[in-house]
Amino acid sequence: MKLLLASKSPRRRQLLGEMGYPIEFISLDVDEHVPAGTPVADTAELLARRKAEACPKERIGDETILVAADTIVALDNHVLGKPADRNQALAMLRSLSGKRHAVYTGVCLRTSDKTISFTEKTDVFFRPLSEGELAYYVDNYRPYDKAGAYGIQEWIGMVGISRIEGCYYNVMGLPVAKVYEHLRQLVPESTLESKA
Repeated sequence: MKLLLASKSPRRRQLLGEMGYPIEFISLDVDEHVPAGTPVADTAELLARRKAEACPKERIGDETILVAADTIVALDNHVLGKPADRNQALAMLRSLSGKRHAVYTGVCLRTSDKTISFTEKTDVFFRPLSEGELAYYVDNYRPYDKAGAYGIQEWIGMVGISRIEGCYYNVMGLPVAKVYEHLRQLVPESTLESKA
């Protein structure tokens, strides 16, 4: 089985690659506008399904599974997107400092004849962070491509996150164990065995 990853995220590419499957990449531009009234917990899955539906049918063969995903960070039921600049990144991180927030990743798996989608949630707890710590992280790691302005696998995750409840890899952008579980439902186990 070959996986076709519909994502520009280097972290998702890394995580799927480490699972040991042959991977191809496809870039899909989709409308990321979310209808008013959409529950925050459903937003990531809605966007993942939209990405999967945008993939041309001819790209998904009998031995290919499309993997589409989207991750959002939510604080007090409010979605934090990707920061546009240093000031936005600092403001987002100040809002997360000393608090608990939720990370939702929606995943959609699509074969030539089946579609499965699901959402994984992880709760993340930041200890209180100083202005110096926030500035050091933003200036050295420039987290402008990350929802919520941070990467758990980077310096701020190592020193600033006191604990999580749920899947660590979900916070990176892909709940790998849950993806694997659903891949096994889509194809026979012998077909899915990785090269690892």
